[in-house]
Amino acid sequence: MRLQNKKALVTGASRGIGRATADRFIAEGAEVWGIGTREPEDIGGRIEKAGGLLHWISADLGNLEGTEALVESLIKESGGFDILVNNAGITRDNLSFRMSLDDFQKVLDVNLTAAFLAARTAGRDMIKRRSGSIINMASVVGLHGNGGQANYAASKAGLIGLTKSLARETAPRGVRVNAIAPGFIMSDMTAAMNDEAKEKMLTIIPLKRAGTPEDVAGTALFLASDESAYITGQVISVDGGMFI
Repeated sequence: MRLQNKKALVTGASRGIGRATADRFIAEGAEVWGIGTREPEDIGGRIEKAGGLLHWISADLGNLEGTEALVESLIKESGGFDILVNNAGITRDNLSFRMSLDDFQKVLDVNLTAAFLAARTAGRDMIKRRSGSIINMASVVGLHGNGGQANYAASKAGLIGLTKSLARETAPRGVRVNAIAPGFIMSDMTAAMNDEAKEKMLTIIPLKRAGTPEDVAGTALFLASDESAYITGQVISVDGGMFI
């Protein structure tokens, strides 16, 4: 029970990495407030199974004007968060010269600006209490780039820069800020790829398998717990060795 009596806010918690992270935190004793654009069909069962440790909020973090107010209200409701996981993210893939400004900006709004607002709001409270862990979900694309994903790569690279800057600012007050850079993780987005594309991707992964949301959730648990008490400002790639 590495997160016993801890309170966590997880964005993008309806599916994939966010859902796996919320579930892992609860299994380790944390009380979790999960935010998602759409309410999962099985949310009632998940809340019941969690025994009061899961609270669900349906909200679109792309609505930037409401992001800070939402996080502030949840801080009051919870009494303050020990952990923030900025996982909410979207894609609007296209080649750069065909990408609309709206598609570029929307991805930055959700993936980067909303994360900044959530971290700034929750971070202020953590600083007052001189304790906390902020985990930003970046991507190997933010480290290495990817054709057809200029907006997504820019948002994730920006998130990495944000992570390092926030880590420097908050470390003297006992708050840690780190990022995770997942690689090829099985999700709704990767499930839409054809078999040939999946096989090609696996040929460049030394571990010869796709990652799972649970693989990433395990890293998030480490960064949220006291086991990583002397780690801040870092980017941990969870990619099966793809970019060794």
